[in-house]
Amino acid sequence: MRIGAIEAGGTKFVCGVGNEEGIIEDRVSFPTEKPEITLANVINYFRDKQVEAIGIGSFGPIDLDRSSATYGHVTTTPKPGWTGYPFLGTLKEAFDVPFGWDTDVNAAAFGEATWGAARGLDSCVYYTIGTGVGVGVYAEGKMVHGLVHPEGGHILTRRHPEDEYAGTCPYHGDCLEGMAAGPSLEKRWGIKGSELGVDHPAWKIEAFYIGQAVAGTILLLSPKKVILGGGVMHQEQLFPLIREEVKRNLNGYVSAAAILEDIDSYIVPPGLGDNAGLCGSLALGLDALRNK
Repeated sequence: MRIGAIEAGGTKFVCGVGNEEGIIEDRVSFPTEKPEITLANVINYFRDKQVEAIGIGSFGPIDLDRSSATYGHVTTTPKPGWTGYPFLGTLKEAFDVPFGWDTDVNAAAFGEATWGAARGLDSCVYYTIGTGVGVGVYAEGKMVHGLVHPEGGHILTRRHPEDEYAGTCPYHGDCLEGMAAGPSLEKRWGIKGSELGVDHPAWKIEAFYIGQAVAGTILLLSPKKVILGGGVMHQEQLFPLIREEVKRNLNGYVSAAAILEDIDSYIVPPGLGDNAGLCGSLALGLDALRNK
């Protein structure tokens, strides 16, 4: 099989072709510009690839309701030019193949459940913590959508007692994304997170917010694996700090061996590494082909 995959991010698009084993055989990336320019690049890439289906994991918010007149559109994104754009419909006009369509973080969760850290499990939660914060939910063997789709990056948080930073989110100020995304790190400390030392106090504050969010997710959704990806999580020193914050917040209430005895194997980086989003989009395309 030849399946197309699109990881549509707010900063860049990654397009690839892979197979049913989750192996990416070819890829290309380009900046996310105005939708007309960006999707022209997508169409040009796939024009001669002879794919049997295409999966799209898109930045959002997006419309996932198949009964909606705007199904397949980007909705209220702050990305200039993309609000209300018929993303899926534009590609359907160019290619007569089945399409999978979901959020980028749901796609990543699906990829991890199919070939990655949550393989063989029927539930997992995937956080991406980078330019923004997003949460993908895979539960009882399927992606969760509901009213729109999970927007766990915008949950409200308790403020760290030593943190006076106002937050970067234009909608909520000090929500999880406003306090823990990459731009928040840079604006709070004056330099990029990648330039902060591993012992910098920034990381304990970062872990305070992420650990708080993950503990809430465990209480609400009870996932069998929590996967933390995105550029900020390349700072590996965050993982033990976050695990300790989760345990502190739960305070022994969730009586599960995965948390009490083996949390290092429960809260983990992506098994697919930085390929989680693209492989997840590949899995969406494969699923669309099988269910056409």
